[in-house]
Amino acid sequence: MLQASFGPAADVFGELARLQGLLDQVFRPLDRSSIRGQAGTAFPVINVGTTPDTVEVMAIAPGLDPATLQVTVDRGLLVVAGERQGTVPEGREGLSVHLRERFAGSFRRVIGLPQEADPAKIDASYRDGILRITVAKRESSRPRRIEVH
Repeated sequence: MLQASFGPAADVFGELARLQGLLDQVFRPLDRSSIRGQAGTAFPVINVGTTPDTVEVMAIAPGLDPATLQVTVDRGLLVVAGERQGTVPEGREGLSVHLRERFAGSFRRVIGLPQEADPAKIDASYRDGILRITVAKRESSRPRRIEVH
């Protein structure tokens, strides 16, 4: 139970931090190893990294038909959308499902791209359950050596 004292010496920020911790326990019970990443909260799970020349986005999404995947970019936002079919075995008449932990249905993930990403130079491929999206960085943002004369 949250109890706060609001006297002259009240630690309002401490109480807010404690309340945030309680909310985190309720709404994000899984991996809290990163402020940006919240494992287990969305499908597909997405990893984003960079190289000197590209921004690499990997969406771990096994069991998808590549034809159902849509990758779009608009105003610096990369959108990955699609649909994952259910996995109830066909031809099993009278089968009642009591527990289903695998996600099925439509999904949509939106990722903000860094400013150095060039939305005109994007490549996407899907293999072995991983959607890999490579976004080239703008030429002006790439490191380059300048010779001194």
